[in-house]
Amino acid sequence: MKKVLVVDDSALMRKLIMGVLGENGYEVRAARNGAEAVQEVVQWEPDVVTLDINMPELDGLSALSLIMEARPTPVIMVSSLTEKGALATFEALALGAVDFIPKPGGTISLKLDDIQAILLEKVRSATRARVNRRVTPRPAPQLTPRAVPRLTARPTPRPTAQPAGVVRPAQPAAPAPSSATSAGPAGLVVIGVSTGGPRTLEDILPNLPGNFPWPVVVAQHMPANFTDTFARRMDTLCALQVVEVATAMPLTAGTIYIGRGGNDVVICERAGRLHVAPRPESPAVLWHPSVEILVDTAMDHLPANRLVGVMLTGMGNDGAHSMTRLHGKGGRTIAESAESSVVFGMPSELIDLGGASVVLPSSGVARQLQRWIS
Repeated sequence: MKKVLVVDDSALMRKLIMGVLGENGYEVRAARNGAEAVQEVVQWEPDVVTLDINMPELDGLSALSLIMEARPTPVIMVSSLTEKGALATFEALALGAVDFIPKPGGTISLKLDDIQAILLEKVRSATRARVNRRVTPRPAPQLTPRAVPRLTARPTPRPTAQPAGVVRPAQPAAPAPSSATSAGPAGLVVIGVSTGGPRTLEDILPNLPGNFPWPVVVAQHMPANFTDTFARRMDTLCALQVVEVATAMPLTAGTIYIGRGGNDVVICERAGRLHVAPRPESPAVLWHPSVEILVDTAMDHLPANRLVGVMLTGMGNDGAHSMTRLHGKGGRTIAESAESSVVFGMPSELIDLGGASVVLPSSGVARQLQRWIS
């Protein structure tokens, strides 16, 4: 029986979360603040911790740092649906948390039924997560309510480490055009990612240079109210511009597009030009923004040799079949390796289907993209 420690200063929230988990076969204990949480993690050794951010005595972020030092454990943050809550959540992910769930209705909520299925899915995924603690966590950037477009040169990106090696040889593909056309960019990189994604993307996207010639579209499984903050956070870290897909936008080289939470993200054509756009969530798929839908719509508008698919950490198989079809048509694909994946689910599915051109740790993805696209 898996053990889950529930940490929240609200007795009501502790009772509600523990009730859901206990009824579904988990052994549960509770802690009222961060200090108690650290002690319980060391003594009881839970498999997963759900950790509130705002608590007295020792807040969730401070407790998380101590947990990662004392006994690294998969931690799911419980975050309010405010911009401040979102900022703290991404700081927690940078510190080592594997995932988060939104707390509906404010700090104390009677609406846990609204997220019961999400809670159980996240906990189940976290029990299989690999905790990769950074030696020196990156501090969260200070963001204004709305990012102001930068008029100065973007910072020089950090160098990437040499990839550990290609597990599968890349399939031959016709050379991709090196310049954009009047209808849009020369090519497109599509990325699918779920559990552990924000932190993994921070290891990849900032290492793409400012002159990277193709746009990048990311389908990161994430709820509404978080993707805008995440995009603005990434924009402070990347040489490329990073934006949330809040409306239809022309695909432009030098831009990374983050699919908006609560929607799917699609490639479409408008007035003879390729665009990326949000679309209401499709009930035909389980995860959103859907990787499967993103890749399929990209293949509807671009030939395979002008597409590169990247499958990163996450539970489930979203996008595995569409990226396998892309690979079969001559497109190039990257699957993140088990050694760096927080949850080796989505990449494993792609590999098992024979759809990965190469298998690399996250540290090698940006370098491989630059080798293929120059």
